[in-house]
Amino acid sequence: MRSLLVVFLLSFATPLVAQLDSAIYEIREYRRLQEEKFRDPKESPLSKKLRKNFKGLNYFPVDLDYRLKAKFVKNENPVLFEMKTTTSRLPEYQKYGEVHFKLDGEERVLEVYQSPEIIKKQGLQDYLFIPFTDETNGIDTYEVGRYIDFRVPESEEVIVDFNKSYNPYCSYGSAYSCPIPPEVNHLPLKVKAGEMKFTPGAQH
Repeated sequence: MRSLLVVFLLSFATPLVAQLDSAIYEIREYRRLQEEKFRDPKESPLSKKLRKNFKGLNYFPVDLDYRLKAKFVKNENPVLFEMKTTTSRLPEYQKYGEVHFKLDGEERVLEVYQSPEIIKKQGLQDYLFIPFTDETNGIDTYEVGRYIDFRVPESEEVIVDFNKSYNPYCSYGSAYSCPIPPEVNHLPLKVKAGEMKFTPGAQH
């Protein structure tokens, strides 16, 4: 009887473990590819000097509590607006929709944006992004905020993974102009997941 119970429990546990392993692999692979890009002179936002001493990006440990099931709600009446940046540049964006999820025991909402210019580029026709701020900014993470890449979803059930949040390029050099997350996308808690402050030459 006991052995049958163990088999029964394992039949449910095995797929769950496989899903968790897959999610962790996906996050680590994402980070590996990011660091490859930073080492590539053609794609890296780092100066030649910084690339020479580059030992990797700094990340919080992978934490699947920050990989969240969310509901996507499309904005049926998008309006173009000028988003503030770290320079005087004011690129146009539109609010494409919202993601609704629960984090730290409370319901949260983040707005999702689309750039009419970016979606003209090959391979980025469905590109969206979620810029956000939280209580780690200026302490553990870049003071301006962080981004999460997103794609036009096929259904309202989506995943928002803060483990994949990253710093805008302006955190690596003054030559870049980066969108500043709108105030509505501030999370009043510490999101200890994803990329941390960049420390040139430091081991990650």
